[in-house]
Amino acid sequence: MPTPTDEQDQGVWLTQEAHDRLRAELDQLVANRPAMAKEINDRREEGDLKENGGYHAAREEQGKAEGRIRQLTDLLRKARVGAAPTTATHAALGTVITIAFDGDEDDTEKFLLGSREIAGTTDLTVYSPESALGAAIVGAEPGATVTYTAPNGKSISVKVLAVEPFVP
Repeated sequence: MPTPTDEQDQGVWLTQEAHDRLRAELDQLVANRPAMAKEINDRREEGDLKENGGYHAAREEQGKAEGRIRQLTDLLRKARVGAAPTTATHAALGTVITIAFDGDEDDTEKFLLGSREIAGTTDLTVYSPESALGAAIVGAEPGATVTYTAPNGKSISVKVLAVEPFVP
């Protein structure tokens, strides 16, 4: 059985559709760089930079775009693209997991373990394997109980009820 570290080292799993959508976004951002640089230059020529709101807004927009370019480049470099697993015996990238919160078997949640960038292609909530819950659950089989520390510092236990392949 793969260990959680083995699963996480494999990178981020993306459907082909999500990969193509992200690649198109990256290509558009890169293609827009010259226009953005021209906008900053045009705003700079308007005069006093201390009170030039247009210049500062253009610079801020450029910073956001460059950050997104770095994020997408890194994500696409690490991505494993392809179909979801056809069978699932344990929680892994590309699987749909149903959990119940400890002490309340009626409080269940069903989610996809994968990149949040897939969120635009499914109605399921998507948890990254780097998230607190995602990291704790990778490798777990149905019937297993795992505990993770939530961002607020609280320990939360969940029971894995089912693991199934993702069907886009």
